[in-house]
Amino acid sequence: MNCTEFDIEGLVLIEPRRFHDDRGYFFESFNEEKYRALLGEQTVFVQDNVSCSKKNVLRGLHFQLPPFAQGKLVSVLKGKVLDVAVDLRKDSKTFGQHAIVELSAENGLQFYIPPGFAHGFVSLEEDTLFSYKCTNYYSPSHEETLLWNDSKLGIDWKIVSPLLSAKDEIGKLFDTFVSPF
Repeated sequence: MNCTEFDIEGLVLIEPRRFHDDRGYFFESFNEEKYRALLGEQTVFVQDNVSCSKKNVLRGLHFQLPPFAQGKLVSVLKGKVLDVAVDLRKDSKTFGQHAIVELSAENGLQFYIPPGFAHGFVSLEEDTLFSYKCTNYYSPSHEETLLWNDSKLGIDWKIVSPLLSAKDEIGKLFDTFVSPF
């Protein structure tokens, strides 16, 4: 497995090794021992989620407040997304900065986003299946959303009119957010 780290500490792009033959391919999508060695002993995944999105659906920028903060290992099972992580750790030298990666079923990449980040993605293909492995359980009362198109964040989603949920349309502005991370 190949790994790429970012200028934003904690983010890791993982390329699992694929074995191809005339029937297709096989890869190990998760191995607790290997991922704990890579991401740290404290990284334990407790919940898996899958979403299906139409083309141009934008989900995010979501995060969970402590004590339900979540790390996420995300990947695409079918289709393609533009995936975004925003650093919310107030003592980080990259506070407020973001990283963008393209994840697809074709490239097989996985993106690890530790606790203390907002996360979102836009679906680039119809019926995109997106997988999340989470390090903590979902708690509706601890969920927060930042406004996806906040000019302060400067994220180029490469889309003008995404399909949004009601909560994503009214996310908080970054300047009004007081980070607990």
